[in-house]
Amino acid sequence: MDLVGACRAFVSVSERGSFTLGAAAAGIPQPVASRRIAALEQHLGDRLFDRSTRRAVLTPFGRDVLPAAQRLVGLADAFEHDARRARRRPLRLAVPDWCGARDLAHLDAEARDHDLVLDFRPARPARRADLVRTQEVRVALTAVPADEEARWRVPLGVAAAVPPSAHTVYLETLRVSRGADGPARRVLLQPEDDVPHIRDRLVHLRDSLGLRPSQVVIAESLVTAVADVLGSADLLVCSAAQAAELELHWRPLGEIGLVRGYALAATYSDDGERLGPLSRAIAHCLGAREGDE
Repeated sequence: MDLVGACRAFVSVSERGSFTLGAAAAGIPQPVASRRIAALEQHLGDRLFDRSTRRAVLTPFGRDVLPAAQRLVGLADAFEHDARRARRRPLRLAVPDWCGARDLAHLDAEARDHDLVLDFRPARPARRADLVRTQEVRVALTAVPADEEARWRVPLGVAAAVPPSAHTVYLETLRVSRGADGPARRVLLQPEDDVPHIRDRLVHLRDSLGLRPSQVVIAESLVTAVADVLGSADLLVCSAAQAAELELHWRPLGEIGLVRGYALAATYSDDGERLGPLSRAIAHCLGAREGDE
């Protein structure tokens, strides 16, 4: 028997003195209210209402147990209210610190359609992993190798202030010939790509091509990296979507395929599952192409 539902019908009918009005106030049909109260009477072993009158008049037994029924209904209402409030508590999500405010706002708006409020914590890759490990956030978008557990994949290339003449950029063209004047062109890695599965592969390619160590640089921030590119012939490693947002000219790399990989790390598995319907919106924030998530 649904004890709370039966008590709710009992309290509603007793407060209004009518099965019809009480059922309407409880939001149930009158026959349903009658059946629930009859089941409650059977469960308790005595009559709650005097059936000899047209009005819903409480029996002495009904008057004695009514306060307890009212307390039970009040506790049930308070429980449901607290549960709704708990579900609306913001879910802290660590995201890459380069994600745009507009994209995150759209992600948050879509999350609310799924009864979920997000609280973003922008951070760099290592910090995001620490935040979820120390439970300072409930979920984090962590940087992982694209060929392993990645849920979203973001192909990378290089971007320049001036459109490169070739449709594909080969880093071997950055090799400095003997006697050349001027600074060597550099490839700048933003902090988001300062992870082994991207940084180490690019450094290995640099060495195999005979480039100078100073030609592959990890920038202090995305802002400083873009500023350097805008004032020089340097190249920024980034995604096509990121280059478009920065108004830079993007090209794929010829010798190597670099891909950012992202996965969800959650303190509780249920939190990761709640973000499942937002997969495409998350992909948009990351600049992942359709079908890469």
